[in-house]
Amino acid sequence: MKAVVLAGGKIENYDKVKKYLCESSLIICADSGIEHAFNMGIIPDLLVGDMDSISPEAAAKVQKLGIEKHTYPSEKDYTDTELAIDIALSKGVREVILLGGLGDRPDHSLANIYLMVNFKRQGLDLKLAGEKWEMFLIDKVTEVSGKKGDILSLIPITSEAIGVETEGLYYPLKGETLLMGPARGISNVFLGNVAKISIKQGLLLAVKWTQT
Repeated sequence: MKAVVLAGGKIENYDKVKKYLCESSLIICADSGIEHAFNMGIIPDLLVGDMDSISPEAAAKVQKLGIEKHTYPSEKDYTDTELAIDIALSKGVREVILLGGLGDRPDHSLANIYLMVNFKRQGLDLKLAGEKWEMFLIDKVTEVSGKKGDILSLIPITSEAIGVETEGLYYPLKGETLLMGPARGISNVFLGNVAKISIKQGLLLAVKWTQT
């Protein structure tokens, strides 16, 4: 079961991200993420958060449409985005696409990236996505689809990523260790439509970027 969580970060081209909503059986908005949903003509299944950044117009529309709402206090130990993903997990979801997860607040952006690690431990695969990019974790043999010329960066998110091997990329890795800190895994290039990555120990943050 897949879900989409809409956060309040930057989305500039809605047409580029609508494909993720079409693939989802559950749509949850985290606070001002409801603005993105309404801008796309989407009525979400659930609205979650402290409601501190929703416009009066959007709040009125939520009320009029009768959208289910889970309201939390502003002083809490979890971000609205984390609460939204946690609710998805409680409903049996095992894959979440987070849209609007990056924006002008670098602290929130970093927190959302690290949420991938938190929820991976709980058995949920979290992917951040935008108009031209996707961000996800790799901890086992993984095939990544793309197009010739697309960019794939592999960034260790543990102190070491041991035994990293790649196929289908311009700069091959052959059982090598990538360390957290150096930028060696940045900007590899797809040779065709599929890249294969394997890792023996550790965790990689993969970022796929396309020009179209």
